Amino acid sequence: MIPTYNCARYLRETLICVLRQDPGPEFMQIEVVDDHSSDDPAAVVMELAPDRIAYFQQPVNVGHIENFAACLSHARGQLVHLLHGDDCVREGFYQTMAQAFERQPEIGAAFCRHIFMDELGHWRSISRLEQPESGILSNGVEWLATEQRIMTPSMVVRRSVYEQLGGFDRRLVCTEDWEMWVRIAARYPIWYEVEPLALYRMHDDSNTGRHIRTGENARFTRLAIEIFRSYLPPERADALTQQARETYALSTLRHAQAMVYQHDYPAMRALIRETLRFCSSGPVVGRTMLLLARAAIAAARRILSARVASA
Repeated sequence: MIPTYNCARYLRETLICVLRQDPGPEFMQIEVVDDHSSDDPAAVVMELAPDRIAYFQQPVNVGHIENFAACLSHARGQLVHLLHGDDCVREGFYQTMAQAFERQPEIGAAFCRHIFMDELGHWRSISRLEQPESGILSNGVEWLATEQRIMTPSMVVRRSVYEQLGGFDRRLVCTEDWEMWVRIAARYPIWYEVEPLALYRMHDDSNTGRHIRTGENARFTRLAIEIFRSYLPPERADALTQQARETYALSTLRHAQAMVYQHDYPAMRALIRETLRFCSSGPVVGRTMLLLARAAIAAARRILSARVASA
């Protein structure tokens, strides 16, 4: 199931990587579910394989959570893969994921390592190795609750799991995938595949990219942590959620530092506010003060340079 919104420039690559692994319509459904885009994704489908790829377009823009819900309601297979219209999977993804469910029928989901790529498709980094061999993830819910480590294109979920646990939480504008994976891990074993078979595209127009600069990503990350706290072992919930909050305080601070380099001080201030709302531990406060000092120096240098140039 391929949800799209104004990403037609990437959709061709996404569809080609799926079609290259297509076992046939009797084994795999391929459908693009578009959230009323303005860049004509239907033309890409018509160009590549109109007889093989189903296409559905929302009559109005409903937002990506509702579009994900449409993907799940349209899915007919027993295993569901949500592949964003700007992401990709490598050769062997579908066969490898299917084998995991065949080997371990008790698992609720399976995911592989992922590769981060830029808007041009160049590889930037590979997610770290979480355990030395493929298999059921050890202590999955606690491991996942402290940090979002699973990118959506790398995850395959049993349809029956979505039906039992419900779809993505509509309260979350972003980080909805993290909450969903923790919810699943709290109820089912999850398979981990060591091979990096999924590719996640990083670009400013992505849903995550749009929300980082405003601080929305941080706000909804905090909400996700609050929501999934109840899924965690009671004796470990406080420690795990505190660890998650500090992890994302420092992550938000790194985004704030990037705004300094871009001379976007309103965005920097918004991100610092969100940083301190995560937690006010010593390391977080110390790094925040250091960043503010660096920002003041950078701003002073810009003012001095401008005065020298005008003189």
